[in-house]
Amino acid sequence: MYAAFRAPGEIIFGPGQRRAIPAQAALHGTRAFIVADAFLAESPLLTELGVGLDAAGVAWEVFTQVVPELPTHAISAASAAAGAFGADVFIAMGGGSSIDTAKMAAVLLAHGGEVSDYYGERRVPGPVAPIIAAPTTAGTGSEVTPVAVVTDTRRESKVGVSSPYLIPSVAVCDPEMTLTCPAGVTAASGADALCHAIESYTAVKGRGEPTDAGRVFMGSSLLTDTLALEAIRRIAQGLPRAYREPGDLDSRAQTLYGSLLAGLAFGTAGTAAAHALQYPIGAVTRTPHGVGVGLLLPFVMEFNRSVREAELADVAAALGAGPASPADLARQAPVLVRDIMRQIGIPDSLAELGFPEDRLDWAAVEGVKAQRLAENNPVPLTVEAARQILDAAFFGVRTPAPEQTAGGRR
Repeated sequence: MYAAFRAPGEIIFGPGQRRAIPAQAALHGTRAFIVADAFLAESPLLTELGVGLDAAGVAWEVFTQVVPELPTHAISAASAAAGAFGADVFIAMGGGSSIDTAKMAAVLLAHGGEVSDYYGERRVPGPVAPIIAAPTTAGTGSEVTPVAVVTDTRRESKVGVSSPYLIPSVAVCDPEMTLTCPAGVTAASGADALCHAIESYTAVKGRGEPTDAGRVFMGSSLLTDTLALEAIRRIAQGLPRAYREPGDLDSRAQTLYGSLLAGLAFGTAGTAAAHALQYPIGAVTRTPHGVGVGLLLPFVMEFNRSVREAELADVAAALGAGPASPADLARQAPVLVRDIMRQIGIPDSLAELGFPEDRLDWAAVEGVKAQRLAENNPVPLTVEAARQILDAAFFGVRTPAPEQTAGGRR
């Protein structure tokens, strides 16, 4: 029996809980640097936050020059502004790009250098200023994870920075803050959350060996599995309705809660092939991260099915499938996921997404370079395997899962 888990020091969830942010900021510092999405610049949410910080005796400054998909130059600008202000606590309000901007700005402020100095696992040498993360989308899970994802324009790809020092000190998840989230963002972020949950549940199994403690992604375990399955149930219950009826607070709450649980699961267990292969896909198509992983996920599930039949049967049941044999349920799981993706407008194929067929070989090579993700896939993600998944995803057709029984990972 093995379990492992990493999380923020405090998680606060529920309608109206954004009003707890000023008191939390006062517990962690005196000069709050607020990193917020540009659309929030004139929002009542920021006005309310500023009033609360004033009442709590916390000086504050707002940075809203957040760039979607997070190119590295945007992080440098945020770090410089935070340094000039003398920030000792960060408040991140918005989607994943805002939270990851705050994470990486805090890293540069504490340790200097360039963003590229921290690519990969455990390259952040020590603690950073406390971060209070308040998501306005239900999807990235960045409010509870040790990961930030940036776009390196020189590499024409996304790159991950992974370190336990990136886990926010406090996560404040208020579903009221997601009510104005546009349909497209609701879909992309929700697809990302579902992918987090399913990939963490089907990831390489954590072994609990002493060497595992050095990894940021430690594989699935009892704790992460429990969170991931509940996340799948909540997201399946809430996401399609939140997409169709954006003002429905209950569906927003279900989706945000599922996203939170999925973030907690993958923050320790990790994600795998769908995330690895999205990096080059997203860089070329300039499409949101969640759209790419949502499109790729059913094809990755099919590819992994031969070594994750029991887990995919559990996934199908969590998605609402009726009683059937484990083999039948496992076959249903990718179909059920694809149906959810269609309900929220995620394209069926890479061709539909606009990815050029003549770059599939390049995408396979680039995807496998994301080793922390490729190594977390239960079937070894070689370049050839990556190309098989991408071929299926390009044409939007299911391909037989590879015959992997001995060759799969634990």
